[in-house]
Amino acid sequence: MFLRTFGWSFAVSIAALVVAFVYGGSQALFLAFVLGILEASLSFDNAVVNARILERMNSFWQKMFLTVGILIAVFGMRVLFPLLIVGLTAQLNPVQAVQLALEKGPIEEPGTYAYILHEAHPQIAAFGGMFLLMIFLDFFFEERDIRWLHWLEMPLAKVGKMNGASLVVGLFALAIIGQLSGDEIRGTVLMSGIFGMVTYFLVKGLGELFAVDESGEIDVGEIDVGNIPEQAGTPTATGPNTAVQVSGKAAFMLFLYLEMIDASFSFDGVIGAFAITSDPIIIALGLGLIGAMFVRSLTVYLVRQGTLDEYVYLDHGAHWAIGALAVILLITIGIHVNEVITGLIGVFFIGASFVASIRRNQRRAAEPEPAALP
Repeated sequence: MFLRTFGWSFAVSIAALVVAFVYGGSQALFLAFVLGILEASLSFDNAVVNARILERMNSFWQKMFLTVGILIAVFGMRVLFPLLIVGLTAQLNPVQAVQLALEKGPIEEPGTYAYILHEAHPQIAAFGGMFLLMIFLDFFFEERDIRWLHWLEMPLAKVGKMNGASLVVGLFALAIIGQLSGDEIRGTVLMSGIFGMVTYFLVKGLGELFAVDESGEIDVGEIDVGNIPEQAGTPTATGPNTAVQVSGKAAFMLFLYLEMIDASFSFDGVIGAFAITSDPIIIALGLGLIGAMFVRSLTVYLVRQGTLDEYVYLDHGAHWAIGALAVILLITIGIHVNEVITGLIGVFFIGASFVASIRRNQRRAAEPEPAALP
C-alpha cells in the first residue's frame, strides 16, 4: 500500500534530483532537495485538508487530481504563476518574462525576476491570506459534534450563529491589515484581499449550486464517505450508488475548490523559495516535482487508509494550521516571517491533533461497553 501510493513520488523525486545535478551540479542538487523538504513541511496541513475533500470524489476524480491536478500544481503554480506575476508587474510579454527569469539575478537587485516577484508579495499575501482565512472561519463557525480545543472552538461556534459571521470577521481583519499597510500599497492590499474573499465565496457558492445528483436531490456534503465504493458504478450494500452522487458537476466543482485551496497553500512556499534561490528551474524541480508530488501522494494515502476518520482531530489541527498560515501571510505584508516558523506551525498543529486523536481513541477503547438490555 505504501509503495503503491508513494512509489511514483520517490521515482519522480530521484529523477528531479538527477536533473538538478546535471543542470547545476551539487549546489543545485542540494537546493532542490532543501526546497522539496520545505514544500513538504509547509504543505502537510494542505494534504490533510485535501484528503477530506478528495475522499468525497470517486476513483475517476481522484485520478484527475493526481494527473491534471499535479500539472496545475507543478507547472501552474510553481512555474507559470510567478512568470505571470512578474509579467504583469513589469509589463513584460511571456517571452521576456522567461528570459528575465533565466538571468538568475539576486533578489536585492531592482529589475531582476526575484526582486519583481518579491515586490508583488503584498498582493499575493493579501489574496492568499484572505482566501485561507475564510476557509478557517467557515470551518470553526459551524456547529460540530466533535471539538478538539473546546475552550476556543465553542466560542467560535457561538459567533458563527450570527448571519454572515465569516464575512464580517473577514472584512474586519482586512480593514486592520489595510490600515497597518503603508500608504503606497494600502489600496492594492485591500483590493487583493477583497478579490481573495470574492474568489472563495464564488468557488464555494458554485460548489453548493452544483453539488447535487442528476435528480437534484442529493447534496455532496451529505454523502457518507464510508459508502463510496472503490470503483465507479459499484453499488454498496448499505446505500445507493454513491459514485453517481460525486460525479459530474458536483465532482468537478469539488475539484476546482480543491485546486484553489492547493494554490492558496502554495503561495508561501513559492515566495519563500526565493529566499533560498531565484533560479526558476531549481524552484520548479524542488517545490513542484519533489514537494508537490509527495503532498499529493500523502493526500491519497490518507484517503485510502481512512486516517481522517480514525484520527478525528486531524481535521481540526489542519484548519488551525490554515488559520495560522492565513495570519502569517497577512503579517508578512509588512513584516518578514522566517519560513521555518511557517513550516513548523503547520507541523505543530498536525502533530498535536494527531496525539490528541490517539489519546481519545485510547480513552474510548478503555471505556466499558454498555450492558445489553434484557
